Amino acid sequence: MDVPVIFEKSVPGRRGIRLPAADVPEVPLEEVLGRDFVRTSKLNLPEVSEMDAVRHYTRLSTLNYGLDTGFYPLGSCTMKYNPKVNEAIAALPGFADIHPLQPDSTVQGMLQVMKELEDALAEISGMDAVTLQPAAGAHGELTGILIIRAYLLAQGQHRTTVLVPDSAHGTNPATAAMAGFQVKIVPSNNRGDVDVDKLRQMVNEETAGLMLTNPNTLGLFEEDILEIADIVHKAGGLLYYDGANANAIMGKVRPGDMGFDVVHLNLHKTFSTPHGGGGPGSGPVGVKSRLEPFLPVPRIAGSPDHYQWNYDRPQSIGKVRSFYGNPGVLVRAYAYLKSHGSAGLKEVSETAVLNANYLLHLLKDIYETPFDRPVKHEFVLSLKDQKKRGAKALDVAKRLIDYGVYPPTVYFPLVVEEAMMVEPTETESKETLDMFAQAMREINGEIDAAPDVLHEAPHHTVVGRLDETLAARHPVLTYFQEGSRAQTGQEGNI
Repeated sequence: MDVPVIFEKSVPGRRGIRLPAADVPEVPLEEVLGRDFVRTSKLNLPEVSEMDAVRHYTRLSTLNYGLDTGFYPLGSCTMKYNPKVNEAIAALPGFADIHPLQPDSTVQGMLQVMKELEDALAEISGMDAVTLQPAAGAHGELTGILIIRAYLLAQGQHRTTVLVPDSAHGTNPATAAMAGFQVKIVPSNNRGDVDVDKLRQMVNEETAGLMLTNPNTLGLFEEDILEIADIVHKAGGLLYYDGANANAIMGKVRPGDMGFDVVHLNLHKTFSTPHGGGGPGSGPVGVKSRLEPFLPVPRIAGSPDHYQWNYDRPQSIGKVRSFYGNPGVLVRAYAYLKSHGSAGLKEVSETAVLNANYLLHLLKDIYETPFDRPVKHEFVLSLKDQKKRGAKALDVAKRLIDYGVYPPTVYFPLVVEEAMMVEPTETESKETLDMFAQAMREINGEIDAAPDVLHEAPHHTVVGRLDETLAARHPVLTYFQEGSRAQTGQEGNI
């Protein structure tokens, strides 16, 4: 599995393509582009044949892991299969070939799709209005918190604090801090829910809001959600919904009906659009009617007879994304919603919850469950007993790679010791879940029978286990060539 870098295949004079001799006079590039735009140094590209290039990059592509190659139970980040029909719809010329600067009259079809998607997401979330601009979940969080801040300031309220549960996604406190708020952490109770008594003690006239996801990051539905909403609202604050876990409740219960005022939804999670590579993602934000004036500009206005962009919104927080978000992602989500319908979306959530509880049932006799209650779409195991026997959560996660499984999230949420967080999603079969459970059981047996196997895993990958401490403290971000081999500076730290 050793794949050399493309420069190692380079042979002086070798070319991938040869063109016939030019039948027109040559003109120096300087005369066409101007001297300032012409390269003066050597480009230093590898000299390879077309076959060399094709084989090299095809080989690299087979080493990439994703939903199309195997099970991806990444807890707290719904990694479901992306139906290929969505890709086909997004590739239609009427969607793929348009330009964001075209006149409104020439993109009525796209505007209709985006308006209908807004309306559908509003209905699913129980909100009154939705913007599609945010380009990711955390971007949606920031947009939502800025809307809350703008709304409160418009009421003459200069509130300073945002409350965040101790089991929240790390982006929640980061978002609140970026928006200029102080962050206070609300502890969990012994059932894994927000401690309502502690919350009641913490809210006051400085509370701008509470950021919460339901079900929470432990995969547990907040049993006191209506009381929580009442406590925050009576203090004059707003309730923000982190939509990362919406895959568990879609079509069954709506954040707006629980008392939430603002919500973001991750289209690249719940609505099956692509993850990864830093984007493209999409994190639309929905709000209740009193917050609608503060949504980003522009808004889609008009009717099916003619849609247009509306920039005349004096209370808006402004633009949060160039043009109007990631339309290719939005079209994919629209296709997903249309192909499922309301009944299909309910079945998605029901199956996701069934799969998670089935998998937990297969594992809970070997791996500790910190909260002994039914879960929703995901669950958290504590591997502290395995750690006492000689294998940390990281060891088990790395060993799963050798079984062809992407490692689940480990050491999060922080409220669980030696945490391993598993989310199977609704798109995985019973056979896949059984395979994963069997792998986990076999790995548990290896702790006593072959501990070195775990400590040195993975064994069947291009790169073995790296020294993560060294990589974090002394990262090597560049390389230089000496002879034919790329040098990394420190062995194993690449």
